[in-house]
Amino acid sequence: MFRTGSRRALAFAMASIVLLTFSLTSEPSARADAQPRKILTGWIPYYGMKSALPAAVTNGDLIQEVMPFWYSLKSATSIADLYKPANPSVPISIPLTTMRDSGFTIIPTITDGTAKLVLSGLIAKAKTRTQVVATITKLVMDNNFDGIDLDFEGFAFVDGISTWSATRPNWVLFVQELSASLHAQNKLLSITTPVLFDPTTGKKGYYLFDWAAISPMIDRLRIMTYDYSTGSQGPIGPIAWVDESVKYAVSVIAASKIYIGVPGYGRDWVTKVEGVCPSQYSKAIAVGAKPAVFVQRDAITLAANYRTVPTFNATYSEATFSYKKVYEGVSAAGLATKCTATRRAWYQNAQSYTDRANLVAKYRLGGITLWTLGMQDTDAIQAVRTVATGIAPAPILNSLTLDKSEMFYGESLNLTGLFQLTDKQPVVGLGIKIEVKPVGEDAWKKLEIDPVTGSDGTISLPLILGRSTQIRLTSEGSWERLASTSSELPVNVKRRLAITAPATASIGNGATISGVIQPHEAGANVQLERLVKGVWKSEGAAEISDPTGHFVLSYLGKSRSIVTFRIRVSPDAKFDEVISPIFNIVIS
Repeated sequence: MFRTGSRRALAFAMASIVLLTFSLTSEPSARADAQPRKILTGWIPYYGMKSALPAAVTNGDLIQEVMPFWYSLKSATSIADLYKPANPSVPISIPLTTMRDSGFTIIPTITDGTAKLVLSGLIAKAKTRTQVVATITKLVMDNNFDGIDLDFEGFAFVDGISTWSATRPNWVLFVQELSASLHAQNKLLSITTPVLFDPTTGKKGYYLFDWAAISPMIDRLRIMTYDYSTGSQGPIGPIAWVDESVKYAVSVIAASKIYIGVPGYGRDWVTKVEGVCPSQYSKAIAVGAKPAVFVQRDAITLAANYRTVPTFNATYSEATFSYKKVYEGVSAAGLATKCTATRRAWYQNAQSYTDRANLVAKYRLGGITLWTLGMQDTDAIQAVRTVATGIAPAPILNSLTLDKSEMFYGESLNLTGLFQLTDKQPVVGLGIKIEVKPVGEDAWKKLEIDPVTGSDGTISLPLILGRSTQIRLTSEGSWERLASTSSELPVNVKRRLAITAPATASIGNGATISGVIQPHEAGANVQLERLVKGVWKSEGAAEISDPTGHFVLSYLGKSRSIVTFRIRVSPDAKFDEVISPIFNIVIS
């Protein structure tokens, strides 16, 4: 099934019916006690900020990530910002701050804004392909986005089918290079494409996007499972057609990467015309003419205005209704005339969304992706929430205990972790990461050990730490379970200090005191201190340990006495102060 339209064209059509004024007013928040699986993602278009962003925030319990539809590639070295011209009074920092404050992963979409065959030509040459990769990577890094979503539809809908075979290998090379560039910066690569099917069935779909080849390179695949009917009236995306494409996708790509596209719009076709239409309607009101577009939340009102009731087509899993509309005016000859058009509308309703969300459960997919957020009605989103709650991953109770919070270098501590479900049932066979954040560092590091919970849901093992640190336990999320992170517990690791001092020394010859600190480090500040009338006072200049941790101090006794000493190693960025035991030297 090859469509003649494109999502970019639909975007401009929808822009004409969406106000550009930005606002954060929205419908009431979802129930606070609901814990659904976050299976909903969606696009936030530059022309629909008033409705799209509030819809995302309101339904944050369902949404992990969003795709601002804000950018268009214009050449190998330039990207057009579509947001600013559409929202001149609202700086881009405002919606970005709102998204980040909502905890969303931000993966903006970039479309192909070049002319026919231009982008395919750019990725065909190593030099310009590298330039495109660098340009996109720079956009991501300059704005601290979490990744990028490619929506390069021109290959499919503008260049022509005859070019696909030549473009496909270059597309794979481009995705490979962009993936490497983004992943080197810990950024995500999302790909949005039309449908593909198992080629062994003879129904290939838009095969130039080559899901099988790009599978290991990408982090998300968003399938545009809509626009099935574009040239004549029919469903937007029949459920069997969606299922067939998803079935092929999961055979070549990890299911968790896959997102089903769901439309937030409907189409309204002219199926019959009686009479002679006024000249201003003659092209638009004709069988085969381009359909009108409406947003999902307006479907019921549209039907009610023409005194009809939508019916649900179970075969397609879509709602439809038909009605008649009279158009009056003047003919090309200047005479009064009118015509009656029979129209049929198709759109997806709450049951449609339920059926597509159920495919997420069936195949254990990443979720569904809405084109676009803000078009949907409340019932449809609630339908998704109901399914998402039914397939919610189980939360894990993750607790960490240590048998000591302070220790000397070289000692060990005992670590115990307990992993349970909320009903206190142990989680057995769960892989655990032990992570540390040494003092003075900002990043958590995984220890090179991989414990697995036992039959009682616990792990228990000794640890030897080289320096003071924070410790936590984490477990990765899966389809069945949420990721978990324990509380962070501090452990203070103290230096060891060994000294060698004489018991006696003669007057005038001095006493040599040596020692070593562990861990062996150069540059530690070591000070000999003497007890004088109950007060510790520095004796001589401080010494600095050598690379093996050794140091040498001296004391010159000038009279017969018993002198009391200690050695103090000053604190630094890694270790606290350490003081030796008290020792005496007899000066005779």
